[in-house]
Amino acid sequence: MHEPLEETELADELDKAIWGFDDIQAEINYKQAKDTLHNLVTRLDLKPQEREGLESEIAQLETMLENLEQRVVQIAVFGMVGRGKSSLLNALLGQQVFETGPLHGVTRSTQKAQWEVTEETIGTGDRYVKFTLPSSGDSQVELIDTPGLDEVDGETRAALAAQIANRADLILFAIAGDMTQVEHKALSQLRDVGKPILLVFNKIDQYPQADRIAIYHKIRDERVKELLSPDEIVMAAASPLTKKAIVRPDGTRSVQLSQGQPQIEELKLKILEILHREGKALVALNTMLYADNVNEQIVKRKLEIRASSAERLIWRATMTKAVAIALNPIMMVDLLSGAAIDLILILSLAKLYDIPMTQTGALQLLQKIALSLGGISASQLLANLGLSSLKSLLGIATPATGGITLAPYLSVAITQAGVAGVSAYSIGQVTKAYLANGATWGPEGPKAVITRILSSLDQTSILNRIKDELVAKLGARKES
Repeated sequence: MHEPLEETELADELDKAIWGFDDIQAEINYKQAKDTLHNLVTRLDLKPQEREGLESEIAQLETMLENLEQRVVQIAVFGMVGRGKSSLLNALLGQQVFETGPLHGVTRSTQKAQWEVTEETIGTGDRYVKFTLPSSGDSQVELIDTPGLDEVDGETRAALAAQIANRADLILFAIAGDMTQVEHKALSQLRDVGKPILLVFNKIDQYPQADRIAIYHKIRDERVKELLSPDEIVMAAASPLTKKAIVRPDGTRSVQLSQGQPQIEELKLKILEILHREGKALVALNTMLYADNVNEQIVKRKLEIRASSAERLIWRATMTKAVAIALNPIMMVDLLSGAAIDLILILSLAKLYDIPMTQTGALQLLQKIALSLGGISASQLLANLGLSSLKSLLGIATPATGGITLAPYLSVAITQAGVAGVSAYSIGQVTKAYLANGATWGPEGPKAVITRILSSLDQTSILNRIKDELVAKLGARKES
């Protein structure tokens, strides 16, 4: 059995595992995640009423950007009371940092040269403990110890999952025997968060080997078969007790219990293996998932509050373009005036959403929108060209025919006005969504980075198990 690691040694190993692995694609994805989050944070530009109720989420975005820049990895441990969560973290660290025993969750804020322990509060006052462990390299590791899941009510438990599990890069779920229904439900809820999980069967020293193996097989083959793969289950004895026979001075014998050497090598190696193979992907993906979720909330809030003003602008531009196209008999003037109205609409919406934009930027955005609308935009353009040509011919012929072609001219003009109006309305709606999204639409947005990260995973990745679910969630968000 290896000796427990000193805290700086563990940090150094984790540092080498994640950042020492030369994976070009992972490094590119990590940089894109950092740039995307930086753009999102710096371009929020929210009015007070839009920021209201989202303060904690926005603050967390800023914290996650800091974490990306400082290369922070967060590992959170969950479980019921008495499952040895704190003992597992202490064993990994090689010293008593997290409080154990009956005074659960009372670790005081402490600072030391190489590490820092802090408490944070959730819900109605329940606390969790966070241990920040800087290494001699460029990264930091945060180990998070949470309250027992059976210590808090259902509402607080949900808040716990939302606040900690959603931002953790790796989750450890500690059990100490066969799983209860409460544990299974809690594990399922954490599984739905979409993060990699290691199920840690702790306190194996309390079972004879045959019982230990039987419990392990029951957990693996029955309890979590639909939730986790066998590779995601490890056994440990974070704080084993050993028995020693002693002889008293009077000659009588007794058994003395003493603290044994932690058996957490399998857990430590599994964590290092995961972080070595995909630590960068874990951190980048986790950050983008959270950023995308918050971004969706911000977009929704912006759309709700600024929607009526944006709709008035769009309808005004729609009617103006329709009337201008209908009344103008010259084809080239039709096209130019229509494009000018589209550009004015984009610039007006940009001003409404407080996003600086030049005429050149508006023209580039109009081109992007035309491409994104694809066949619809192309068909409208062709229809507009055809109708403009026909209208011009009918207009020229009207004096020569004594007004006979006036009725067809008006019919064509009305049809062309309808086509132009639909075009302006479509451009306005796409522009509104783009600008409400903080101008981070398309390849620059969180969803695009998430998609790139997921597409780069191989079949053996721990993230591959949750890949389809994450893709489905992104699709559901996009549809909503």
